[in-house]
Amino acid sequence: MADQHDIHRYSENYQDEVDSAALYRTMSAVEKQPQLSKVYLTMAEIEEQHLDFWEEKIKTAGGVVPPKTPGWRTRVLMGVAKRFGPQAVLPTVIGKERGGSASYIAQPETVGTNLPAAESSHERVLLTIAGKSHNGMEGGLLAQLEGRHRASGGNALRAAVLGANDGLVSNLSLVMGVAGAALAEKSILITGLAGLLAGAASMALGEWLSVQSSRELYQHQLDIENQEILAAPEEEQEEMALIYQAKGLPAEQAKSLAARIMADQSSSLDTLAREELGINPEELGGSAWEAALTSFFLFAIGAIIPVLPFMLFNGMTAVFWSMAFSAVGLFILGAGITLFTGKNVFVSGLRQVLFGLLAAVLTFGIGRLIGVSIGG
Repeated sequence: MADQHDIHRYSENYQDEVDSAALYRTMSAVEKQPQLSKVYLTMAEIEEQHLDFWEEKIKTAGGVVPPKTPGWRTRVLMGVAKRFGPQAVLPTVIGKERGGSASYIAQPETVGTNLPAAESSHERVLLTIAGKSHNGMEGGLLAQLEGRHRASGGNALRAAVLGANDGLVSNLSLVMGVAGAALAEKSILITGLAGLLAGAASMALGEWLSVQSSRELYQHQLDIENQEILAAPEEEQEEMALIYQAKGLPAEQAKSLAARIMADQSSSLDTLAREELGINPEELGGSAWEAALTSFFLFAIGAIIPVLPFMLFNGMTAVFWSMAFSAVGLFILGAGITLFTGKNVFVSGLRQVLFGLLAAVLTFGIGRLIGVSIGG
């Protein structure tokens, strides 16, 4: 039987739905794009339907139903939306929907209902809207058409440059620190190779864990999505229609497209995963082993550069050539970074050389001080 604690919780849920409905209606009223205005209005109506659920719970438990008055925080957000537009409050509303979904999942009364799924659906719809530019075209597409973004392979190239840079700078500093301590060339070479292997292995393990964790998270999200399709196909169809409306399709066309997709059970999960979750079910973020091996070799390529001279020369000659080889490598990597930053090649390359060699000189000096202290 419900107690006062439960009645208080029901009342809080009721107030949250009142606040959300009022805020969405305000966003709908001030939104200049008709399609987005309809999306906000539909979301407001869904939140108002949830009010009936919590109102019944409060009455059944013997409580008093609160008035349908938005709280002061919501009134402030409504004022901000009226003054600056819905985009100004979107991040706050997205966070609110995310918290609402998590809260409903933890409450036994919502088990078997569509309340948690609806809150999660609203979050995804809002995230879709947040990624749109003011003229209704998705921001990423607009930027590509304007030539502001590089090709889709840019992320892989960025990872290659940064991975090699990490290996070069970290192992150069390690080698210079050991060389400053005046150890034998053989010891420096062994230390450099050990640093290469340790660093590359660490990078590979970190990348494997990162990608594998993402894959497991994506698979979990797909499982949840599949359960929602089986349990509440109508809600999923409505959610998909809202997303297509948020992307600019007319309401009727969006509903028709969503209905056709949901009618084909073999492709509905695939489409929902791509549209709602941004997940490609065939890839799930890529291969963890491929990412690990790539990270290992990229780090190793950079890390071997300062070690090579100690295989060919002795004494300060090896130190000099290690710094020279590393300077060339740093300049190339600095120039490669300009593919993403658009900065001057020479400025970026020289800056990379300066910072990398500065770190090497610093560790060389520290190594020399430690070597003198221990030897003295």
